[in-house]
Amino acid sequence: MKVHWFQHVEFEGLGLIEAWLRARGHETSATRWWAGEGAGEEAAACEWLIVMGGPMNIYQHRDHPWLIAEKAAIAAAVDRGVRVLGVCLGAQLIADVLGGKVMQNPQREIGWWPVGAVPEGAASRYAFPSETMVLHWHGDTFTLPQGATRLAESTGCAQQAFCFGERVLGLQFHLEMGAAAVENIVAACANELSGRGRWIQGAETITAGAYEHARSASALLAKLLAAMERG
Repeated sequence: MKVHWFQHVEFEGLGLIEAWLRARGHETSATRWWAGEGAGEEAAACEWLIVMGGPMNIYQHRDHPWLIAEKAAIAAAVDRGVRVLGVCLGAQLIADVLGGKVMQNPQREIGWWPVGAVPEGAASRYAFPSETMVLHWHGDTFTLPQGATRLAESTGCAQQAFCFGERVLGLQFHLEMGAAAVENIVAACANELSGRGRWIQGAETITAGAYEHARSASALLAKLLAAMERG
């Protein structure tokens, strides 16, 4: 399968998703929006689009004008019926494209906090476990797009995961970050840890969590990717 992915900052890549895709023989290509690249033919021809995270907001068109082109490319992929997976910022972009509203969450959520299944998602192929500890790094949230199914929530944020049909999946949190990637985001976004907040952990706690919660997070990632791969 041809898999194309969108990158928004240098320090947020595919992470563990890349190894999973390669192990199954899928081909990957990328658009690095932060480096001035455009979506191009590979994005238009892909069978699976993955939209990664980033520290910007989906409505910062003045600072990141490429967001307009990216949203159009995501909308085109959804319309073509290909698989579309969004992680953190990627989930917010998908929600926006589908008609949801993206806005500030009452509190920032940064660190390892549990997400749990909600009843309305029980029948979905992407049904969540009752609880999984995952990495969060976001200040925004979104309303559930019309026609989408909510899959998971946390105490700090009601919208943690949703699907739209069987081929579109949005995850507000990170399952793809191994220990090295967690260290990178902690270093790159250290300024976001200085503020006070109920759902903001310190750098040491976040870094240690990459080892403590790796097994359960990677197991959930593999389950969701396999469900999406089936199409």
